[in-house]
Amino acid sequence: MKHYILYTVALTTLAMPAMAQETYESANIATQDLNGTARYVGMGGAMEALGADISTINSNPAGIGLFRKSSVSMSLGPSFVKGDCANASDLLYIKNSKTPMSFDQFGLVLSNKTNRGDYVNIGINYNKSRNFNQILSAESDVRGASQNKVLYHKTGGLLSNYKEQHYTQSDYLYVNTLSSEIGSTDLYYNDAEHMYFAQDTKGYISNFNINVSGNHNDRVFWGFTLGLYDVNYSHNQVYSEDLVEYATGGPTPAGIVTLSDERKITGQGFDLKAGIIFRPIETSPLRVGFSIATPTFYELTSSNYTEILNEAYTIDPDDGMKYPVGTHNYLEENAPFYISDEYDYKVFTPWRFGASLGYTIGKNIALGASYEFADYSSIDNRYITNRTYNDYYGYDETDSESDNRMNNHTERTLRGVSTLKLGAEYKPTANLSLRAGYNYVSQMYEDNGMRNLGLDTDGCYFSSTTNYVNWKATNRFTLGAGYTFDNFNIDVAYQHSSQKGDFYPFETVDRMVNGDTNIAPCVEVNNNRHQFLLTIGYKFNFDL
Repeated sequence: MKHYILYTVALTTLAMPAMAQETYESANIATQDLNGTARYVGMGGAMEALGADISTINSNPAGIGLFRKSSVSMSLGPSFVKGDCANASDLLYIKNSKTPMSFDQFGLVLSNKTNRGDYVNIGINYNKSRNFNQILSAESDVRGASQNKVLYHKTGGLLSNYKEQHYTQSDYLYVNTLSSEIGSTDLYYNDAEHMYFAQDTKGYISNFNINVSGNHNDRVFWGFTLGLYDVNYSHNQVYSEDLVEYATGGPTPAGIVTLSDERKITGQGFDLKAGIIFRPIETSPLRVGFSIATPTFYELTSSNYTEILNEAYTIDPDDGMKYPVGTHNYLEENAPFYISDEYDYKVFTPWRFGASLGYTIGKNIALGASYEFADYSSIDNRYITNRTYNDYYGYDETDSESDNRMNNHTERTLRGVSTLKLGAEYKPTANLSLRAGYNYVSQMYEDNGMRNLGLDTDGCYFSSTTNYVNWKATNRFTLGAGYTFDNFNIDVAYQHSSQKGDFYPFETVDRMVNGDTNIAPCVEVNNNRHQFLLTIGYKFNFDL
């Protein structure tokens, strides 16, 4: 694997194709949310064995086989997200809350009864499998630790070692601003006293599913789904530190350094899903379901624009004047130092396996339970090795190989994840439905997981930030209601999703080459979301 990175000290914008992938970035793309129709969300998504809802097209394709009438549906609604630290967001000029509207689902099922009395159905559905809207904000005392000390640790404090190390875009920014002096062969660092962080994340992964399914004797239901994915991710984040220097009487302020990063990830992917539902006892309404999904095969492009404002200074004890520190200081240049880049890579997500139960009591009560497992430690991060050029379509094929170094890091950092869904629906009248659901999604990240940006891999070379979050388990609580009249249905749902995480501004170093430490503080952060969803549907007869 060859790495082509050419950085210059001049203020230039780099825009050369490359290839990269990184554990925390890949994990963010690989996961899915609870989303779909309001009925599906209101029951916590526990409909894999109950079926007859178009959202099961993605979780258990056999659920589409339970349709006996054709239907069309559309879902949309707002969600509310908020950061933990309004002070950090205000200081860094990033909003600390937002309520974006979202068009979440549109689908069609054509149900056809055969001459033998069985059903063969076709389903087409669009939904957002991942909603990236999030505000993450934090501040903390860092007690001498600093982002700029990471570069010193990698190089051993020698500028001559810089090109031999596994450096990142953020390292490049520091080596050309704060961490070196003109004419010196050494690298330096400043301690920091306090840090501020704020990130506004936007975007989604849209999922377009095409399904063929069937019903045999009202006992066995089967289905297959082809899933097509489109990734649209972006974030705007700012990280700032209050630097200090040491003099008689203790630490004194030494200015501020601020790193701002804008990143976009776009691309496409596909997967295949298969499922089966059966009634093991003919006289019982109990249904049992099983499903399997291949990895989603993503081909992605990530691009960034990252700039640093070095406002560090030192105070001359003789004249009391402030003197800028570093080779490019914002106090003198009045302009940021920046870098931008773009790279292509592939990510193959893990296989997903599901099992589910469904049970109905008369025509008034439906109960569902689902379990899914995916081993995220097996994510395959891949780098591009070759492209096939087509005169008409341009680049239409890419060869790739597994990035074994990054995959080893992923294996040590991520876990297998279990998802449990429970849901219930009660009909007090023939037209009115009341629903409730619960999800538990186990922890994906190891407690001691760390974003290692010193690996010999493109995923590190093209990193422009150092922060990461080890997220804990997710709990989702849902409520919903629906009303039918004639062939129409209107459903509403509310979902509260909560998750805690440990935020680190950079990796922890217990002992640097000079005996110093750079222990990143852990700040507890929250990823809470309130979602409201409205679905309008219509059922009709269809005959081939």
